[in-house]
Amino acid sequence: MTTKQRFEHILGWFEAHMPVAESELVYRNPYELLVAVMLSAQCTDKRVNMVTPALFEAYPTAQALAQATEDEVFEYVKSVSYPRSKSQHLVQMAQRLVTAYGGEVPDSIEELQTLQGVGRKTANVVCAVIWNQPTMAVDTHIFRVSERLGLTTNSKNPLQTEKQLVKYIPEKIIPKAHHWLLLHGRYVCKARKPQCEQCGLSPYCRYYSKRG
Repeated sequence: MTTKQRFEHILGWFEAHMPVAESELVYRNPYELLVAVMLSAQCTDKRVNMVTPALFEAYPTAQALAQATEDEVFEYVKSVSYPRSKSQHLVQMAQRLVTAYGGEVPDSIEELQTLQGVGRKTANVVCAVIWNQPTMAVDTHIFRVSERLGLTTNSKNPLQTEKQLVKYIPEKIIPKAHHWLLLHGRYVCKARKPQCEQCGLSPYCRYYSKRG
């Protein structure tokens, strides 16, 4: 099976079995999604969704968050991973968002990455989810699943995985494909115990074929 054929089979399976694939983070606007994605680093979406309602009630806009202190924000996010650094990044991000962009979340990867605490993965998620741009955010789930399925080969880092994926995935479905791979990794192709016997992708999966 060629790489192109593997992509076609896998993307076709997802399209047939998971026609709707969306972020599990709860948000109402670009600002809220940006904050939620920043909080989700090395943390579950479920935990983030437990934290953000009170956080957004206290700081409904970037302008409000920019006026907060790190200690004040910490009280709202202390149950997520790395709360101290995330509190600092959130306040600094909001301050730059206000001074550089008038409180409006920019719609380009380059501009988003000028915000404190916003890396390429976070920028890709925001651009894909809010503006449906063909950007592929690679987290630990996507990095693992892509290599197991055989969509990537010998990828050493998230950027290499991103480049290999976007080479074969049609631009118009890249935002959805991001969620396909992420959700598959979260619920089926788990790190320690992949559920291969229940996985509909096993006929096309390099990991499954090698496992015998």
